[in-house]
Amino acid sequence: MTEAEQAARKGNPLLAVVAGAVGWLVPGLGHLFLRRWTKAVIYFLCVGTLAVVGLRMQGEVFTAGGADIFDRLGFFAELSSGAFYFLAHSINPAGADISRAAGDYGTRLFATAGVLNLLCVLEALHIGFDRESEGRSTV
Repeated sequence: MTEAEQAARKGNPLLAVVAGAVGWLVPGLGHLFLRRWTKAVIYFLCVGTLAVVGLRMQGEVFTAGGADIFDRLGFFAELSSGAFYFLAHSINPAGADISRAAGDYGTRLFATAGVLNLLCVLEALHIGFDRESEGRSTV
């Protein structure tokens, strides 16, 4: 294998960081940058469905000034859903209703969307940094 082929197989750090950043902002977009079309669509649909269903169930949207550690963790988890966090008030203009079980479940679904998006961002970073082993299992 020539040096040019070896360099082409190695990851591109700048591309990996850009893929991670845009993957956080719009779920699946990082995989789209890395030409993983199927994963991009699946991740966008999964994160988007969790976020929208959670918000439509009137889940709580945490803010940065949380009173305790659980509010701060909830904020971090929901912020990780990217654009869905910033669109939360337009998706659910009525606000949170955690007095019902559905609102509490909605809060959990929205936070789960953020955590799932974080996992997708980590995968995009891994693919971008280490393109040489993209077809092999690293168990």
